[in-house]
Amino acid sequence: MLKIIKNLNTNWNLFNSLLSKIKKLLAFLKQKKLLTAFLIILITVIGYLSYQKFRPKSPKELYQLQVITNKDIKQTVSASGSIQSQTQVDLKFQTGGQLAWVGVKEGDYVQKWQALASLDQKALKKTFEKYLYDYSKERNDFEEAKQETYKDTIVTDSIKRILEKNQWDLNKAVLDVELYDITLKYSNLITPIQGIVTHIDTPIAGINITPATAVFTVADPEFLEFVALIDEVDVGLLKASQSAQIILDTYPNDPIETHISSIDFNSSTDSSGSTVYLVKFKLLNPNLNRYRLGMNGEVIITTAQKQNVITVPYQSILENGQTQIQVIKNGQLELKTITTGLISEEDIEITSGLELGQTIVVGKK
Repeated sequence: MLKIIKNLNTNWNLFNSLLSKIKKLLAFLKQKKLLTAFLIILITVIGYLSYQKFRPKSPKELYQLQVITNKDIKQTVSASGSIQSQTQVDLKFQTGGQLAWVGVKEGDYVQKWQALASLDQKALKKTFEKYLYDYSKERNDFEEAKQETYKDTIVTDSIKRILEKNQWDLNKAVLDVELYDITLKYSNLITPIQGIVTHIDTPIAGINITPATAVFTVADPEFLEFVALIDEVDVGLLKASQSAQIILDTYPNDPIETHISSIDFNSSTDSSGSTVYLVKFKLLNPNLNRYRLGMNGEVIITTAQKQNVITVPYQSILENGQTQIQVIKNGQLELKTITTGLISEEDIEITSGLELGQTIVVGKK
């Protein structure tokens, strides 16, 4: 009994001590009103933040959501390329010699069959005269041998062979004359097309050249084409006549509507070693100074398009062994297996698995 009374006495003392401390604290806070207000606000804020952090949150607070609607979708393939001429020729002399005359410079517009340059014809003409003399001599020898042979009535096999040899020598002399006559004519370099002179290896007369060191390039500016390098992964989606849009770096705000004119059957290799195919697009150039060879740009080819179909943003698709998407149903997340169709740069067509009006998860906030 004494023990119980002792414990009660001890507890009563503790209670009185605690009560005394509370009274002192209240008296202190009463004197420090500003500090009291600050502590109350701090405790309230901490409590609110803790509640917000640990309370259950709705999908709308956690995710970016989107309501499914019908939309047009366009599947495209894009690639870089540059402008080239459909009609371009590299002109070379058939023989070497001294460049006697150059009648054009880079940037000049030339007509079809116009002479561009010529070689010194003095040495060529002298050589041509020499071959004419050789021909005359062979012709004279042939006629003399023929007359001597037919003085006898009997033509032996030996005589036949002599006549045949003389005939061959004469034919050779004739060919030499004809070949050098062609060489003389080819000493003038003539363009078979009209266009602009885009390159001249040797623009100065008086220099000895070879056919490989005197190339004149002529390109027709009226018939241009945009040539793009299409990766082998995408080339299977392309076919001739598909519509396309070219955006040149020079005119970024002036897209050019065109279509595929041809797709190379043989592959090429780009600068990184990847397999690509050259795809060409016609490019009309009514103003010859607007589009120039070598202008770079990008082409966007429309490979397929649909109207009024269900689409979702590409980033909303989940690949978990099967193609799925998260749908909000009764405030909860639900995975739906879907079937996809056309793919654009931002959206993807859903052919089955979703309905209009459903809300889907696009991504996390």
